[in-house]
Amino acid sequence: MRPAGVFAGVFLLFALYCGFDPFKHSAISEIKDFKAYRVDPPAWSEIPVEKDTQNLLQKSEIKFLNQIQGPESIAFDPKGRGPYTGIADGRIVWWDGEKWTDFAYTSANRSGLCDPKPSPLSYLENEHICGRPLGLRFDKRTGDLYIADAYFGLMKVGPEGGLAETLTTEAEGVPLRFTNDLDIDDEGNVYFTDSSTKYQRRLQKYWLKGEKAGTLEVMAVLPGYPDNVSTNERGEFWVAIHCRRTIYSYINSIYPQLRLFLLKLPIPVKLRALLHLGGKQPAIVVKYSPEGKLLQILEDEEGKVVRAVSEVEEKDGKLWMGSVLMPFIAVYQLE
Repeated sequence: MRPAGVFAGVFLLFALYCGFDPFKHSAISEIKDFKAYRVDPPAWSEIPVEKDTQNLLQKSEIKFLNQIQGPESIAFDPKGRGPYTGIADGRIVWWDGEKWTDFAYTSANRSGLCDPKPSPLSYLENEHICGRPLGLRFDKRTGDLYIADAYFGLMKVGPEGGLAETLTTEAEGVPLRFTNDLDIDDEGNVYFTDSSTKYQRRLQKYWLKGEKAGTLEVMAVLPGYPDNVSTNERGEFWVAIHCRRTIYSYINSIYPQLRLFLLKLPIPVKLRALLHLGGKQPAIVVKYSPEGKLLQILEDEEGKVVRAVSEVEEKDGKLWMGSVLMPFIAVYQLE
């Protein structure tokens, strides 16, 4: 047989393998109705290119290493105590100055399945049982802690802690799929997010009052893929960026059939993640003005000290950085 024929035969077998996935090796083998959709990102030329060439986040202090797993969000109560954080086993804990103490939990069905494990990812299989508290915010007027739990929706617990109560699991009749983060305004209104892959990775502003009330506009095109957004006392916004945009992820966004094909390849999850990350797990946090002007960017480009930041909380001249994937909190002293 000619080489061209051999190549064609191998290619055909490979295509059939990817198309039918007979050995269930693909990342989507258990998702029968999986569909890939086109997501139109901002033009590549619009993506900010500013960088922190000094890698200032490498000056951060790593605190509580291996004492907590996956501290996604960080909060301080109205008395300034804390930090409080939600961790991968479903608990919300707080630092009392000497040790971590249980404060609250979101699931009434906790069992041995929720016992401590060696890494945040070890809990994935049982998150729907143990709960996964993500965004946290205190109501400064009442001391109540509001919780965005990925599985149990928007929740609240009083100043004394304990089992959180569910406030809602839907919005206008639409079930919440992945409750992610929240904020509370001065009037006590709670705004929360339900994550979606439908929209571009942009920072958007929704007008509550004034001539633009009820409208949405793009506030800033981000340099990468955002997680939580927080404000400081000056009304500026800190955005935690999971990683910068890469050509690989950009092409995957606009060619859904290519993405579907790649998902059917027997590629380990860790390798897939590295492809999207550009081969490394960096840390990037960005500060914007209320008008959407880029004010500051801080990085650890190689992830030597800080990695995979999910939220930034500014307090007393320091940035407290949580990570849904890491077993620590990083603290950076602002200059």
